[in-house]
Amino acid sequence: MKKVALFIAYQGFRDEEYAEPKRVLEAAGIKVDTVSTALGKARGKIKITADVDKLVKDVRPEEYSCLALVGGPGALEQLDTPEIHGLFSGFLASGKPIAAICISPVILGRAGLLKGRKATVWEGGAEELKKAGAVYTGNGVEIDGKIITADGPASAAEYGRAIVEMIK
Repeated sequence: MKKVALFIAYQGFRDEEYAEPKRVLEAAGIKVDTVSTALGKARGKIKITADVDKLVKDVRPEEYSCLALVGGPGALEQLDTPEIHGLFSGFLASGKPIAAICISPVILGRAGLLKGRKATVWEGGAEELKKAGAVYTGNGVEIDGKIITADGPASAAEYGRAIVEMIK
């Protein structure tokens, strides 16, 4: 069975960017593990909570078909770490796809993974992506090789579908 790790901020993940891709992935028969920096109930920006299945430090890349970052106000503060940079870098280097939505493509940029690649991001992160060497497109969802980026809540379902297509 295919499995995706959805990384969320423990406080302040963007509700739709977690719930919609999770729904799309599970409807396609893909198992989703919710990953964060603490166990328990993570709190979304608006109102939902999510049960965290795994800590970042316990993620074993070989168990997954894709690693995906969810955005929201807590994303950069809680997920932009050397540990996550290394995890996503190694995963991509092994030929497996990675994904990021909303402000979280900035994390991929800071990890050095978007240099020379087409990518999109929440409008507030466009300059940061360009600074990281990405070719910013402003599209809702952008796919370049094994990297999927998306711009925010309105593209959340399409982001989920892009992940499904990539790992089928």
